[in-house]
Amino acid sequence: MSATRPQPRDDLRALEGYHSPQVDVDVRLNTNESPYAPPAAFVERWVDALREVDWNRYPDRAATGLRSALGTFLGQPPARLVCGNGSNEILQTLLLTYGGAGRRALMFEPTYALHAQIARGTGTGIVAGERRPDYAIDPDDAIAAIDRERPAVVFVCSPNNPTGTVESRETVEALARAASDAGAVLVVDEAYGEFAPWSALELVSEDLPLAVVRTYSKVWSLAGVRLGFAVAPTWMVAQLEKVMLPYNLSVPTQVAGTIALEFAADMQQRVASLVEERGRLFAALAATDGIDVCPSGANFLLFRVASDAHEVWKRMLAHDVLVRDFSSWPRIEGCLRVTVGTPEENDAFLAALGEVLPEVV
Repeated sequence: MSATRPQPRDDLRALEGYHSPQVDVDVRLNTNESPYAPPAAFVERWVDALREVDWNRYPDRAATGLRSALGTFLGQPPARLVCGNGSNEILQTLLLTYGGAGRRALMFEPTYALHAQIARGTGTGIVAGERRPDYAIDPDDAIAAIDRERPAVVFVCSPNNPTGTVESRETVEALARAASDAGAVLVVDEAYGEFAPWSALELVSEDLPLAVVRTYSKVWSLAGVRLGFAVAPTWMVAQLEKVMLPYNLSVPTQVAGTIALEFAADMQQRVASLVEERGRLFAALAATDGIDVCPSGANFLLFRVASDAHEVWKRMLAHDVLVRDFSSWPRIEGCLRVTVGTPEENDAFLAALGEVLPEVV
């Protein structure tokens, strides 16, 4: 006797998972990770701290120590902070709290694909706004969309993934006011915020429905730990805490996030080095025939190739260099994205690209 298999929700049946290829290559520049391991002294401090842990006890549900240290570092009260397993859990919690059935999220394409993915998973409807040809958000168009569509959540990714575009302070301020007038939450995803010239953290207050989401994965070299956080008004944090699963942050994660802040100088030095390398890569790509590269405020560069971009990607892979293939994505057809790596990795990328491009006609 065969049983009928349970089926997922109707709106999830055609949904595909979010994936980025993990391939064993010499030069992996496709997932925007830090090319550097954490400082050795951080690892020693972390391991020493873990020896003192009461492993038979649940972690601090409120992540009190982490939020206190992070608040001091950011100049924010701990009550404005909420922490999760990577920034994606924070995004999911925001949508579980303010989205859901009968509500919609507005996002401006092309942008981080997981915003739409998580929206669908939480039963939140999606409204796709368009960006300008330079991939910046047109504030007048965006405000009109908020007024017309009345979304519950508005996403702004800045620096935007995958284009690297940084929105101006004036644009974010205007969208925050429009969201407030519409009774919506404005979520500014700053996963790459440390690489940008300004941050929406400057705008967080009790008067605006603004949440700024960040991660430890990039500049803190802790992608393997999975730690993200949001800075938001205290009243919003209180609502998010109702939805967050209890004990969501393990003790090792909380300890890592707290101790990492003691190594802020190392982080800032790495940011400066990567920004300098980003400039070098941008200049090299801009000077290459058949390539159009986008200005970026992140740790990656999106570039369009005049020839077959997917073929370029495949041949780069054959040279042991992995970049991200966006060649078939709507609005960024023919594009590839490269993470800024170490100087040696960047040299290998440029050398491989120089060999591959003349081969692909």
